[in-house]
Amino acid sequence: MIKILIVEDEKPIANLIDWNLTGCGYHCECVYDGREAADRIEENEYDLILLDIMLPGVDGFELMEQIRPTRTPVIFITARGAVEDRVKGLRAGADDYLVKPFEIVELTARVESVLRRAGKTQERYEIGDVVIEPRSMTVTKGGEPVTLTYKEYELLLLFLRNRGIALYRETIYQRVWGGEMDPDTRTLDLHVQRLRKKLGWQKQLVSIYKVGYRLEG
Repeated sequence: MIKILIVEDEKPIANLIDWNLTGCGYHCECVYDGREAADRIEENEYDLILLDIMLPGVDGFELMEQIRPTRTPVIFITARGAVEDRVKGLRAGADDYLVKPFEIVELTARVESVLRRAGKTQERYEIGDVVIEPRSMTVTKGGEPVTLTYKEYELLLLFLRNRGIALYRETIYQRVWGGEMDPDTRTLDLHVQRLRKKLGWQKQLVSIYKVGYRLEG
C-alpha cells in the first residue's frame, strides 16, 4: 500500500486530506509540526510527502534539506502562492506545488501524477468482490474477468482514485473525455449505467442530485 506522510500544522486541513486520501486507498500519517516531521522522516520510509511550508519548529524548506537525499517525492501544499515561492519550492526539490485553498479532486490528481512519475502506483483496489489491478489493467468480479471499454476503465479509475469524494459531472467529463461537456450529452450517464451493471455497483456508485457521482465502499 502507498504510504503518505502529511505535514500540515492546520489540523482540520491535515485531517481532511487524510480522510480523503485514506478513502482513495492510501495509507496516511499526519504530523502537525516540523520537528516531529523530521523525526518521522528519519525513522520511516514514505512513498510521498505532502509538505506545508509555514510550520512550527522547522519549516518546509528546511525539511526539504533532510528529505532530498531520500529521493522521496514531495508536494508542497501552502498558502504561499507567489511566483517566487513556487520557484523556490520547485528548486528546493519538490515535485509539485499546490496553493491553498484547493479542491480535493485536484489534490488527488496531483498525488496520482507524482506517484506515477516516481513509479509508485497503487497496485490493487478492492471493493467487495471487485478487484482492480492498474498495472495489468485487469478487472475481476468474484474471480471472473470483467470486460470494460477503454473509457469505462478510465472512468472506473477516476472513481477509485477519488473514492468517497463527490465529483462534479463537468469534472468527470473533462478528466475522462477532455474538453467541456455538452449539457445535452448523455455519454457520461450511459457509461456510469454500464459500469453499475457490469460491476454490480447499483448501491456503490451513487448519483448526487445536481452535482454528479460518488463512489462509496
